[in-house]
Amino acid sequence: MRLHSDPRGRTWRIPGVRDRYQLGVTLFLLAAGISFLLSIGLWFTDNRGEGVFVGLWVPSILAAGAFWMAAQRRA
Repeated sequence: MRLHSDPRGRTWRIPGVRDRYQLGVTLFLLAAGISFLLSIGLWFTDNRGEGVFVGLWVPSILAAGAFWMAAQRRA
C-alpha cells in the first residue's frame, strides 16, 4: 500500500500492486469455493453427472489461479 500526499498535507491511499494481488487471490478462491458448493448441491439433488462436471472446475480454477499468481510474481 502506498500513500500519497498533496501540497496541503492531506494523505490518501493509492491502490497498489499488493491490493490487486490480494484481490486476484480472493477472487480465484471464491470462484473455486462457489464451484465446489454448487457441485455438492448438484450431486445431492440427484444431478450426479452435472455435479461431477462442475466439480471438475475446481482444480481448473485453482490451477488458473496458481498460474496467475506465478505470473504476478514475475512481473
